[in-house]
Amino acid sequence: MGKQVFINKLSVALPNTAVNNSEMETRLGLIGDKKSRARAVILRSNGIKQRYYAIDPITGEQNYTNAALAAEAVRGLFADDAGLSSFDTLVASSSMPDQVMPNHAAMVHGELKSPPCEIISTSGVCLCGITALKYAYLNVKAGESTKSVVVASEVASSIMHARNFESEHQHKVDTLAEHPEMAFEKDFLRWMLSDGAGAALLSDQANTDGITLRIDWIDSYSFANELEACMYAGAEKVDGKLKGWTTYSGEQREQQSIMSVKQDVRLLNENIVRITVEETLKRIVAKRQLNTVDYDYFVPHYSSAFFREKVYQSLINIDFELPFEKWFTNLAEKGNTGSASIFIMLEELFNSQKLKAGQRILCYIPESGRFSSAFMQLSVV
Repeated sequence: MGKQVFINKLSVALPNTAVNNSEMETRLGLIGDKKSRARAVILRSNGIKQRYYAIDPITGEQNYTNAALAAEAVRGLFADDAGLSSFDTLVASSSMPDQVMPNHAAMVHGELKSPPCEIISTSGVCLCGITALKYAYLNVKAGESTKSVVVASEVASSIMHARNFESEHQHKVDTLAEHPEMAFEKDFLRWMLSDGAGAALLSDQANTDGITLRIDWIDSYSFANELEACMYAGAEKVDGKLKGWTTYSGEQREQQSIMSVKQDVRLLNENIVRITVEETLKRIVAKRQLNTVDYDYFVPHYSSAFFREKVYQSLINIDFELPFEKWFTNLAEKGNTGSASIFIMLEELFNSQKLKAGQRILCYIPESGRFSSAFMQLSVV
């Protein structure tokens, strides 16, 4: 069976001050000196009221690297820097690390200046945070680690800033394009994603004071065998297949904003909830013999309030209804921070004084990259 594994502490790092909806475009910049026509519609739909960006509000320059923001979240797990000597494994993940190489965990370790330890980096989109957590969970469970740190972080603003699209806009103007605006699949995500980092401290011992979260299981499934890529960066979609950035010249990469994050919104809307809720959870319910009455909290990561009712309906569709009074989310206040979202939600719930021993939490983390999904069960002890 292995050892029991506990989340002893959670920490969050959110850069700078909160940015409300009216300030977003000023902070991210105008593309071609024109306001986005899609912004207002997308914001009405996603229900996000404020978010955080690693952009200095005075200078407009990026003032946190992804690795530095992750390191800040990790430091928040410990009372002082002496605590950085207490863990033997660091697992770090991000959809968009600062560089292609070295891996993100190496850069976070370098920022922390903590003693030598095992480092692992997981990749992906929203799911890479939970796959990082699963690595640490299994490492502790197997007795290979006594204390592990997991951190997920996103600095989406670095790739959503207007400066990344200036070359494409100018190229369209130069070629006398009738509508030089950004394609919707790129513009859409500028108003959906935000920055943040969340970290968790795992060990094989429960806290002696207060509550602890025991990780009971983490299950994930990929449906890439059935569906094409939906959310991608560093590639273009050609006839349903991705053509990677290395096949384009530097000039082409700039003129087509190849490195930007894009989303096939039609594919997303048609499949995300059906696949990541129904197809995934019905497998786990059968495998784990789950029952809705066992859960006191449902912590779902969804990118937009647009999907809230759809997730609820999908739960009903598989006879696994979890009423809204059991749901916990902070999307409206903290924004959609991708892989870090599950940690940022759990940190707020963990420190809310609401949790009581014996309660159970079901977490849901979907990913539209090529359609993957994970669920996790936590018990409050």
